[in-house]
This record gives sequence, structure tokens and C-alpha cells, in this order.
Amino acid sequence: MDMTKGSLWRKHPRTPHHPESPGIASDDKVASDLTLLENADVVITEKMDGENTTLYRDGFHARSLDSGYHPSRSWLAGFHASVCQAIPDGWRVCGENLFARHSVGYNSLPSYFLAFSVWDRERCLSWEETEHWLAERKIETVPVLYRGLFSSAALARVVSNLDVSRQEGCVVRCATSFPVSDFSTHVVKWVRSGHVQTDQHWSKAPIVRNRLKHEGLM
Repeated sequence: MDMTKGSLWRKHPRTPHHPESPGIASDDKVASDLTLLENADVVITEKMDGENTTLYRDGFHARSLDSGYHPSRSWLAGFHASVCQAIPDGWRVCGENLFARHSVGYNSLPSYFLAFSVWDRERCLSWEETEHWLAERKIETVPVLYRGLFSSAALARVVSNLDVSRQEGCVVRCATSFPVSDFSTHVVKWVRSGHVQTDQHWSKAPIVRNRLKHEGLM
């Protein structure tokens, strides 16, 4: 496939940590203002331990726009070919490529690609729009852990139900649509302590394939 960078390709923004996230490292971005999240309608999804990936009509890339070949992206190339014609020009679908195991292993994935946002150029679709758009195209979403008004208590309940031996954390996002310029005030993550639990970076190690619910299912 032609991996030439498209004129509307965008690197996915770095998601800031919630100030109480145990996994904050010295070089991580931390949210400084949660005002717009308090009492807002939010969706909290599981933070999957995969490779941040963006799909377009004319190609795809990992977090870096010039990400090159890696064997774990071969499956993704085929998946992209099966859905790319359903992605409008200028739109992008962001999610996790979960083909290769990183620190967390998965044994019952609905797909190796799980989407968490859809963008119409500079606008992130609302969660309702996102679910509807993805469902029509048979693209799976990341697991939803909570939907409702955000509060510290609501986040604490979600976090208390995480199995940090099998789940990396969670991501809070406003359920409404918002522009990319507001990303840092509308999306935060909570990550377990020591979330990277391997001595060697996953991309340098032999691939250990995660498992799907049903063999042959994308």
C-alpha cells in the first residue's frame, strides 16, 4: 500500500494524565484544568495496551506519521484495506492496534483494531456519533466502563473495579463533540503504576499475538 503522508494526516494528540493517575512519569503531560469535565456528560473507556493507530481513506500510521514497517502492522494493512473506502476524505479513525502483545495480554478480543474516536478533520465526533458511525462500518470500539456525569467519585468507582494485572487503565472523554484544539481539556487518562512491565520494548521483541474471541474474526 502507498504510505505516503496525506495532506490531512494528523498525529494523535498526547492524552494528559489525570492528576491522580499512578502511572505518571517525569516526561508525561498532566492535566492542569479539569473544570470542563466536572459534572459533564462523559464516557470512560478501557485504556487498551496496544499501538496508537490512525486510519484514513488513503493510508494509516502509528503514532508517528512516518512510522515504517513492523510485522504487527501486516494484519492492520489488510484490515485497513477492508474499511478504507468507508472513510470519507479528510476523516480519520483513531484506535489501538492490538495484534501484538505489549505488557498486557488479551485472550478474547472482538478485533485486533479497537477504535476510540472518529474525526471529521478538526472535529472529534460525539460519542453517540462515533458509536453509530463505527457500528455501520462494523468497526469495534474499545470497552465502555462508564457513561454518565463525571465526578471524582465516579472515576474512583471505575478505577476500583479495574483489574490492574489485566487492564492498563481508563480514559475519560467528554461525550460531546469538540475541536482538536480542546483535546487537552476534554480527554484525560488514568494509568496503573508501572504500566510498562517488560524489560524490552515490545517492537524489538518477538511478536506474541493476542487472541481473538473467534478465530478468523477481524
